[in-house]
Amino acid sequence: MLTKRLYSTLIIVPVIVAALFNNWLLYAVVFAFTVGGLYEFFTMLERKGISIYKYFGIGMGAVIPLSIMFRFELTKRWELLFIVCALLFLTIMQFKRRQNSGAIIGISTTMFGILYVSWFFSFVVKIRQLQNGLGLLGALVLITKLGDVGAYLIGSRFGNHPLIPRISPHKSVEGAFGGLAFSVMGAFACQAMGMIDLPGPQLVFIGLLIGIVGQLGDLSESLMKRDCEVKDSAGIIPGMGGVLDIIDSVLFTAPVFYFYITIFLNYL
Repeated sequence: MLTKRLYSTLIIVPVIVAALFNNWLLYAVVFAFTVGGLYEFFTMLERKGISIYKYFGIGMGAVIPLSIMFRFELTKRWELLFIVCALLFLTIMQFKRRQNSGAIIGISTTMFGILYVSWFFSFVVKIRQLQNGLGLLGALVLITKLGDVGAYLIGSRFGNHPLIPRISPHKSVEGAFGGLAFSVMGAFACQAMGMIDLPGPQLVFIGLLIGIVGQLGDLSESLMKRDCEVKDSAGIIPGMGGVLDIIDSVLFTAPVFYFYITIFLNYL
């Protein structure tokens, strides 16, 4: 498993690094990860027996990152308009079904998938389009993924106390603290590489914030997989699972980081 994970990492990391420096490659990666993540999410729900609107959800979810990439906004509150239109279409589609059973679950889970995967991940593009977007997005990815690596390495070597065994039996308290330490070190590394320019206390805060939120994202996906009774969201990436297994932490850290830097640090 470790060898497969290492080989996959050696392929994925250069692609991600290249995408940071090329907008069109970044857009292609974000779009592919969004569609792939939506497909995996809705497929898990289907296996659980939930009657959802799979391809409608994938199609609507694909519109969100595309609209941000090409800066297409019908209104300043286009996201609210999008949600309203999606709900209207889902309701109309439900009218065409012969059975009323599971209507609420089908509509709500389809909307949740669109928001959870597509809208959350679209903040990656929003961050890249900010002033110093290259450095900010690089910092987000590095701090988030170093937290993942730290949690895995420290947890594998020193993990003796389960974190939340009913959700993820392999995650440990030691791994969680190791992940936070790696995230904080990642923040200082980003400062040293010129990605961000902040005083020490803010670097510690950002490292802890992204580290905590990233682990919440990882645990949230683990909770969903546990509910759907699957080990991985898919098996297309050797040693890692599926697209959702790669981006689960970023789904949470990207919007939190975006709002933090735009509200408190005035990056516009």
